[in-house]
Amino acid sequence: MATTLSEAYRDHPLHLHHIIPLDFSSLRTLPDSHAWPQTEDGHHHDDHDDDDHGGGSCIPIIDLMDPNAMELIGLACENWGAFQLKNHGIPLNVVEEVEKEAKKLFALPADRKLKALRSAAGATGYGRARISSFFPKHMWHEGFTIMGSPCDDAKKIWPNDHTRFCNIMENYQKQMKMLAEKLTQMMLRLLGICEDEKGWVGSRNLCEAVQLNFYPCCPEPNRAMGLAPHTDTSLLTILHQSQTNGLQIFKEGAGWVPVHPHPNTLVVHTGDILHILSNSRFPCALHRVMVNSERQRYSVAYFYGPPLDYVLSPLLLSSFPRFRSLSVKEYIAIKAKNLGQALSLITTIQN
Repeated sequence: MATTLSEAYRDHPLHLHHIIPLDFSSLRTLPDSHAWPQTEDGHHHDDHDDDDHGGGSCIPIIDLMDPNAMELIGLACENWGAFQLKNHGIPLNVVEEVEKEAKKLFALPADRKLKALRSAAGATGYGRARISSFFPKHMWHEGFTIMGSPCDDAKKIWPNDHTRFCNIMENYQKQMKMLAEKLTQMMLRLLGICEDEKGWVGSRNLCEAVQLNFYPCCPEPNRAMGLAPHTDTSLLTILHQSQTNGLQIFKEGAGWVPVHPHPNTLVVHTGDILHILSNSRFPCALHRVMVNSERQRYSVAYFYGPPLDYVLSPLLLSSFPRFRSLSVKEYIAIKAKNLGQALSLITTIQN
């Protein structure tokens, strides 16, 4: 059965050429379709760049067991829109197993993976990043999207041997949902939101998804892009990244800042929905992924947000609302057609 989020995307089909990834295993040079123009910042950072783990150029690392964790999360969300979380309660073996299954999936021959290719109006299965159609060049990336049970798609790849993959992914989604609920309660408490406004947290039919990402070794990483700059639609995103650099967060005044992997931590960053609910107090994290020539990179993103029929409007009564009210489904529809301009199209403040 389709989840509510996959139903929302059904109304916004993509052309197949925006869905089918290249067979990266057969490439020895960078095709023009994947060659991005150089940007002013030289846009590539290798594993030795910006290696300032202790300075002001690193997003905060927060211990969820710290008595001041909620206040620290609030500061990180205000200043960065992102933080790394340790002592988060997700067992290490749960994270290791999901990465192992992702590696097994993406190592398959292209024709096997294409058996689970997303349909034009689909939201789950194998394919390019959904944001691909908004950019003139393709990304050095392939992904696998799960909403609800992964079994329908997994059966297409492993007709007789999909149970382990399904169980691991479903358990991961369950564990991430519990952590997301805990973090959401903290964030809403920080915003002074009353209990009546938190009723959707923990309900059924939430907008949630798991995204497996693979960034192969790239012959010319300085001219390629793993994932183009964008913000997530979600309230928040929880990301496990393998121990390979690549993720970068944009911070005003600092530019693109690498999010160095730390063992046993998860990256948490804010999305558009939290930006709206907080009346722009919490920025939505603009992020991108770079690639390199020597190491493959894997990540697993969990997206979390309110149900489709939940009405989004700034929940701060002390200031003028910066955004008009609309449902989650309506916002998804706007962003599906206007990736980078969606927030500006619902703003109530004229420049």
